[in-house]
Amino acid sequence: MLCIAVNFAPDFFDERMIDVNKDKFYEVYEIKTIKDMLRKTTERHSENTAFLRKLKKGDPYTPVKYREFKEDVWALGTAFMSLGLSGKRIAVIGENRYEWVCSYMAAVNGDTIVVPIDPELAAPDIINLLKIAGVSAVVHSPKVAAKLADVKSEIPEMEYIITMDAHNTEAEYTVAKLTEEGRKKMLAGDTSFDDVEIDPEEAKIILFTSGITALSKGVLLCHRNICANLMAMCKMINVYPTDVFLSVLPPHHTYEGVCGNMAPIYRGACVAFNDGLKYIPNNLVESKATIMLGVPAIFELLYKRIWAAARQKNMESKMKLGLKLSNGLRKVGIDVRRKVFKTVHDTFGGNLRLFISGAAAIDPVVSKGFRDLGILFLQGYGITECSPIVTLNRDINYRDDSAGLPLSCLEVKIVDANEEGIGEIVCKGDNVMLGYYKNEEETKKVLKDGWFYTGDLGYIDDDGFVYISGRKKNIIIDKNGKNVYPEELETFICKSEYVSECMVYAHEDEKGDMEIHAQVYPNYSEIELKLGKEATDEQIQELVESVIDEVNKRNPTWKYIRKVIVRKEEFTKTTTKKIKRYAKENMEN
Repeated sequence: MLCIAVNFAPDFFDERMIDVNKDKFYEVYEIKTIKDMLRKTTERHSENTAFLRKLKKGDPYTPVKYREFKEDVWALGTAFMSLGLSGKRIAVIGENRYEWVCSYMAAVNGDTIVVPIDPELAAPDIINLLKIAGVSAVVHSPKVAAKLADVKSEIPEMEYIITMDAHNTEAEYTVAKLTEEGRKKMLAGDTSFDDVEIDPEEAKIILFTSGITALSKGVLLCHRNICANLMAMCKMINVYPTDVFLSVLPPHHTYEGVCGNMAPIYRGACVAFNDGLKYIPNNLVESKATIMLGVPAIFELLYKRIWAAARQKNMESKMKLGLKLSNGLRKVGIDVRRKVFKTVHDTFGGNLRLFISGAAAIDPVVSKGFRDLGILFLQGYGITECSPIVTLNRDINYRDDSAGLPLSCLEVKIVDANEEGIGEIVCKGDNVMLGYYKNEEETKKVLKDGWFYTGDLGYIDDDGFVYISGRKKNIIIDKNGKNVYPEELETFICKSEYVSECMVYAHEDEKGDMEIHAQVYPNYSEIELKLGKEATDEQIQELVESVIDEVNKRNPTWKYIRKVIVRKEEFTKTTTKKIKRYAKENMEN
């Protein structure tokens, strides 16, 4: 998912913004390959800061200019070719860092195929994916080193293990050493990497979908897929070369890889690398970030913390009064949000103007809440197989409860709709994948007559906005044939300040009848404020059940949650903070 917006036009509606110029597209320039994009961006913005990186933890940010970035990519790509990796696969495994981006760009823009892999996977799962993809070289961060300790014995045909750690003097191959060697070869006249002509239609990326590793599918993407998505996104939004993106999400995921890294590169903007989720406020200040991509779990936590801090400082009533006054002034075209809520903005560095939410639906209360405080907040919808964006809310045309409008590079429609108009979302366009790697059977299930069947359910309103109801495989069907979308109930439950996260699912009782159950991981800090430090398990259970009771009251009886289990520990989640709904440790005991 992605949503990017820039302008601070006054929004006169509580849950939507419509501008008279809503059909106007922003100007873009054509790119056919990612290599073409980097060349053109460097020509236009050679001296702009492309990245802000830290050479070691605790250091201040060090800038890397676009001309330096392109030189590093070309040098590393030249080194890859000198190692004999032409025509082979290179895996890139690590967290957000400059070396990750350089390695990815050097692989995808040469005559190799890049295979980004989730660094949080267990060692056996990483090894398994390396085998499936037929990888010949692995570029990894220090954090992944231990997981690759047995890779040579497990995969004898593995040729190179390359570390991103420039300080590792014992490693035979490091990104820094290879980049320097490649630079020397280029100075001596080696143009092999520069001479590689990219076929926009050729599969150059293998991205494994999240989920149970044994069932992961390798999504095949080409340069045309990525470039179509980038151009279409930037037609609908407006990102300036002066923007600074704080990169907090895992780069192997297409949401961050394309939207958080390549979109800024396309526009000549800057990417600052985050030290870790708990350092987000500090890094926003240090980098002077203007835009941050994230997932609902991150934004909902930040939003709750703003109000928790206000309560602790006895400022809650003043903030609510400030909201009432500023919202009233906005209705007559006067915007004082950044002045009234200066303390909030200072917490985020004072430059932030946009939060971008993706990977799952955000509570509209949160998105509107941030906007009322003066931070523009939008969301979109995407899927890895679509490189990844399908729909996008715009800065001049948005709905807080919608996933946005279809990108201009594809068509979107609903098939097999029920009486409520809800059906499967399918799409067709230049950003749709080539297929699944060595899996024709699964490819045929989702690609039919050029249309990609997303597996997501939703509907489209009269204005063309797409609304997501949930995943097709997650639907709960009651004994009377009624459909229950667990994601909808989870949204209502998580509105409570006493709930940190939850999961709704179907449970078969002893008689074989289906019941709706919920597991809840409470917000224990808020519960402590409510019940005190000595609250018993029974009191916490009672409080959580009262939250569920309120949710049940707003729904018909066939949507009632019949049992709630209070968890002591957080759910197991993916690296994009989505609950692994079918993970064994998340299911009912």
